[in-house]
Amino acid sequence: MNIQQIRNATLVVKYAGKKFLIDPMLAERGTYPPFPNSPRQDQNNPLVSLPTSIDNLIKDIDAIIVTHLHLDHFDDVAKDILPKEIKMFVQNEEDAKEVRNAGFQNVEVLTKETTFEGIQLTKTKGEHGRGEILKLVGLVCGVVFKHQNEKTLYIAGDTVWYDAIQEELDTHQPEIIVVNGGDNQFYEGGSLMMGKEDIYKTYKAAPNAQIIVVHMEAVNHWGLSRKELKDFMKEQGMSSRVAVPDDGESFSL
Repeated sequence: MNIQQIRNATLVVKYAGKKFLIDPMLAERGTYPPFPNSPRQDQNNPLVSLPTSIDNLIKDIDAIIVTHLHLDHFDDVAKDILPKEIKMFVQNEEDAKEVRNAGFQNVEVLTKETTFEGIQLTKTKGEHGRGEILKLVGLVCGVVFKHQNEKTLYIAGDTVWYDAIQEELDTHQPEIIVVNGGDNQFYEGGSLMMGKEDIYKTYKAAPNAQIIVVHMEAVNHWGLSRKELKDFMKEQGMSSRVAVPDDGESFSL
């Protein structure tokens, strides 16, 4: 497989001969206002440019997976420019209805037994924060990729560490894990996704897995920088199994 970090949670995953686009946020730098009640109110989103052209990004895409419909995972530009006939996977019927209303014609809800071109796609649990904030931010999911010719890949999505993540690791035994690790926050409500301590818990819970940390420094409410995470990883002896890619960087695994 090959995993390319594009920007924020947007990835291109080449797996078992198919090319997947994950959580496309495709607007030019500074297109949208900052998320409210959070840091960097003077900076519009996204904070950084795409590392490649959109044409190059979406060329030969076989399917798209949208873990949830927040703007930084499925934005207006993605809705406008992605081919409306392309296969789209979403987390539930509510999201499917919205995506169909945006004109997409080939939308499927992920389950525990979804298959696409011989690839098993399993929807996984996630919680986009802790406590009261969950009522505001809504539902999210992750996805596990399995194929006889590939390592098992777990894309955790916008989730903090909690008991269900341990359960997913125990169930699927992924060899490659992608976590969203920007520790994004509003001024109230705490972390919306993994921070460095959550990433460390994932590292300890999956001692045989390679971990890739994405969703960093691309929208205004990020709370953990790449540098701070790398320094923490060095202190904890994590660097041999945890990668923090720059936008555009890719890994063949």
